[in-house]
Amino acid sequence: MPQPRPARPLVAPAPIHISSPQRRNNPYMRAGTDSPQTPRVQRFGDAQNAYPPPSRGFDEYELSPSPTHDYLDVFDSYEPADPAGHSAIHPSPSMEFEYEKPGAADYGRGGAAFAPARFDSSNHLAPMAATTARGGRGAGAGAGARGGGRTCVPSDPRRRRLIFFGVPAALVIVAVIVIGVVVAVSHHSSSASSSTSSAGNSTGSSAETYNTTSVAIQKGSGTNGSTVETDLGVTFTYVNNFGGSWAQDPYNPYSVSGQAQSWSPSLLDTWVWGEHIVRGVNLGGWLVTEPFIVPALYEEYYNTSKPIDEYTLSQAMGENLTARMTEHYATFITERDFADIAAAGLNYVRIPLGYWAIDTQGTEPFLKGVSWTYFLKAIDWCRKYGLRIYLDFHALPGSQNGWNHSGKEGSVNWMYGVMGIANAQRHLEYIRSLVEYISQDGVREVVTMLGLVNEVESSVVGEDVLARFYYQAYELIRSITGYGAANGPIILIHEGFLGIGAWAGFLSGADRLGLDQHPYLAFGTQNNNPWLNQSTAICAYGGGTNSSQADFGIIIGGEWSNAINDCGYWLDGVDSTPAYESTGTGSCTGWDEWFNWSDTTKQSVHDYALANFDALQNTFFWTWKIGNSTTLGYPSSPFWHYKLGLEQGWIPTDPRVAGGYCNGIGVGGDYFNGTFPASATGALTTASIAADQLASYSAWPPTSLGPSFTAAQISLFPTLTRTGAPITLATPTHSANATIGAGWAYAADSVGAWTTVAGCLYPDEYNATAASALPSGLCTGTVARRAVLVEPTAAPPQR
Repeated sequence: MPQPRPARPLVAPAPIHISSPQRRNNPYMRAGTDSPQTPRVQRFGDAQNAYPPPSRGFDEYELSPSPTHDYLDVFDSYEPADPAGHSAIHPSPSMEFEYEKPGAADYGRGGAAFAPARFDSSNHLAPMAATTARGGRGAGAGAGARGGGRTCVPSDPRRRRLIFFGVPAALVIVAVIVIGVVVAVSHHSSSASSSTSSAGNSTGSSAETYNTTSVAIQKGSGTNGSTVETDLGVTFTYVNNFGGSWAQDPYNPYSVSGQAQSWSPSLLDTWVWGEHIVRGVNLGGWLVTEPFIVPALYEEYYNTSKPIDEYTLSQAMGENLTARMTEHYATFITERDFADIAAAGLNYVRIPLGYWAIDTQGTEPFLKGVSWTYFLKAIDWCRKYGLRIYLDFHALPGSQNGWNHSGKEGSVNWMYGVMGIANAQRHLEYIRSLVEYISQDGVREVVTMLGLVNEVESSVVGEDVLARFYYQAYELIRSITGYGAANGPIILIHEGFLGIGAWAGFLSGADRLGLDQHPYLAFGTQNNNPWLNQSTAICAYGGGTNSSQADFGIIIGGEWSNAINDCGYWLDGVDSTPAYESTGTGSCTGWDEWFNWSDTTKQSVHDYALANFDALQNTFFWTWKIGNSTTLGYPSSPFWHYKLGLEQGWIPTDPRVAGGYCNGIGVGGDYFNGTFPASATGALTTASIAADQLASYSAWPPTSLGPSFTAAQISLFPTLTRTGAPITLATPTHSANATIGAGWAYAADSVGAWTTVAGCLYPDEYNATAASALPSGLCTGTVARRAVLVEPTAAPPQR
């Protein structure tokens, strides 16, 4: 876990420090690991975790809205869910004995909920390892500890592989044939010039677009039970028991919208912060691959090159890169998934994107541009089914954390090391292209949030350095879009594992600036504490989230999962051994073999999901889908698999039932009445950042950069110059008479793009942290150049 840090020196209300547990694949996690706790005896379905039949369980339909959202309508006003998914939630023994079971009145509007507050903002509890439960060293979740009996999934791995891969393999073959027929390359003209810059750079406007549509899309709409035809000619029955609908019109695409559920506004209606709740899921592993999410894709090359990230996977694929990655994009997530996500009661998707969707340079092996094509399809599918998108910049040039999901596992070279500034300049340029695209009419209603950096390792980059980059990115974006609702996306900054309270007061007064937190318990000290303890730890986030929403603004739980340990095939990286096993806490076998879980285990995981939904409020589960492993013969990491959880019963079929859960187990916190600061939701047409914040963070570049570079050395760093052609991202294929944007929302944004200086040499963008990479002098090349970024231009008037 990240080491404790003092509160940031920001002029702000009393900080609300809630330190976030560290994320997956963290190479720093092993060092200094706490000594393992003595594990309690824990078995799937044993008496210690059992739910004895109570006289009356918690019926899902009686739960109130989230205790942190008293401003919502009472739950009874919602339309009923599918009766097949209506089941009682029974309290655990610890619920029965440790607190008085709440009555129906406690779940009504204005009930106890997080009010009265049990913890004030300055003393709110942070999630921490619970006291070790009684019991000696046990089998953990290992063999012989299973309950519920065997399922139809065979124990023999060979037979499992036949079931999980036999029929699907045949379907994939068919899909590949279709893709091979329909994928074509065409050239996209853009308003931006395409003058060639120095070798290894983009040539300006994006030159490639892929037509993956094999049939003419027809105008249509429908509700539950109607037949949907996809853009590949596949038909399926639309099932949505929440009053949802789908709609499309290829000739006037922005005039229609589906509706995810009756309680979620369509894209033709306004999303009201403080009234509507984000209930979302990540599409991890799709446009940025991860070994634990798509193991089969990596296993294919394991015996020849053993790829550990998308960088080395791309190298391993070699001349088959385009075909194999396109096949993955086309089959791992499809249009049907978007319909299913809406049917699951969710209204948002968070889509991770790597920089190679926009551009690559030099010898970077990633497949350029094709993932962008599938992001465009996601935009269309979201409009069709009434979903909104949080676009997350997941993988940056140089890597922001050194973990495999940043594109390349290894060292941090973004805002760190000799290439730190140049990599950040590239990043800013790609942000510019994304903002120009997603700010267009018809797109901005779908892509409403932009995450600047995913899971930046602030303990490496440095808090002050990170804050300065965030200011530069904010000013860049708002100088393009202007201020106020509908002018560009909400800007989300990751809290850098510092805790959301550490950012109290940061850029106070900024227009639509929000925080993203990822509260995972899985990567802290491994333990076998009861599920109720785990749920209590997550519920402890609720009060701090409330306080921060009232003081700072929108707080998004951008990632969470059901994992209480790090069990899962390759979860910590290729060939990794889970800390749960290496510390002697227990065996991962039982946790991973979900097909042997007892009903009790499923209920415990289900309740933990309720705790996350309730405490984090505006959330995105990580992740929608885990692919099958050819080695195991089944999909691993069930704690991280939303779709599987829905099918198997450990994910609620209606996420609204989470309302009141934390209060029900006796965890309270600060109350939030649904009123955000006016600047946080775009209510102001001008924005004025506090003077002390400008004084603290506007100077650029930073005067020091890790690992130990001084201002004088930074002045010698190889940086970029603004002489390139801006990259205008490709638009989707569409009917000739349809009116859509050209990919660049604001014509006034015409300054040159950041590009390399002709005649200058640049170190490896992923390996330049050593002092030996520092040039002896400043290279000016054949083009006049500056050593630092220009100050962002003033924001234009409101549009």
